Amino acid sequence: MASVKLKSSEELSVMRESGRLLAMVFDYLDRSIGVGISTMEINNLAERYITEELNARPASKGQYGYQYVLNSSVNRVVCHGIPSTTQMLKSGDIINVDITLEQGGFIADSSKMYMIGNVTPTAKRLVEKTYEAMWEGIRCVKPGATLGDIGHAIQSHAQKHGYSVVREYCGHGIGREMHEEPQVLHYGQAGKGLALKEGMVFTIEPMINQGKAKVKLKKDGWTVVTSDKKLSAQWEHTIAVTSDGYEVLTLRAEERT
Repeated sequence: MASVKLKSSEELSVMRESGRLLAMVFDYLDRSIGVGISTMEINNLAERYITEELNARPASKGQYGYQYVLNSSVNRVVCHGIPSTTQMLKSGDIINVDITLEQGGFIADSSKMYMIGNVTPTAKRLVEKTYEAMWEGIRCVKPGATLGDIGHAIQSHAQKHGYSVVREYCGHGIGREMHEEPQVLHYGQAGKGLALKEGMVFTIEPMINQGKAKVKLKKDGWTVVTSDKKLSAQWEHTIAVTSDGYEVLTLRAEERT
């Protein structure tokens, strides 16, 4: 396994700026995402804002042969949904918008759920409990804690509310590369796995299913959906391990208290 790259204080300051800019992208999209917009329109708005307004690079575009700047995962899509000109958001949909941004040589990665129009109480509950599960994981982060502590906290919260955790996809280290070590599982045993150290930076991005955990990959080679056709939700932040805890590098305006 490749070693975990610890970030210096100088590198962290650059990553902090990448994260701040990425949070601004979501603030910008908040004004436009709603009933009647296509997922490709969301993609194009994000691309224009990142490149023209922020003078940054959409890091997903061209990565692994992917053509777009974001993933748009609607309803039963677990992750890696492809933007489309024909997929229009309608009232009752839930959508995860997952965006990466590079500035100054370092990448930030974050995703946010949007509830479109009037969503059902069960869909709203899934979105909210998934957000809570992500934060349960984030609050475990500090030097000396383990990756297993993060996974256990997320899994426990999800299962307590009757949901399942997708196991095939996980969080990851991030820095100059989008995917670095370590892999950050969203399930596990407390006290097990790699011990966290100051300077680690990684994503926490649980995918929580309304039904069973089983997923399948569609023929396009990207889109992952729930096997039982029930809803899935995901939230994501980029997290730095600090000397005494954590810093959320991609924290958005509405999350600041």
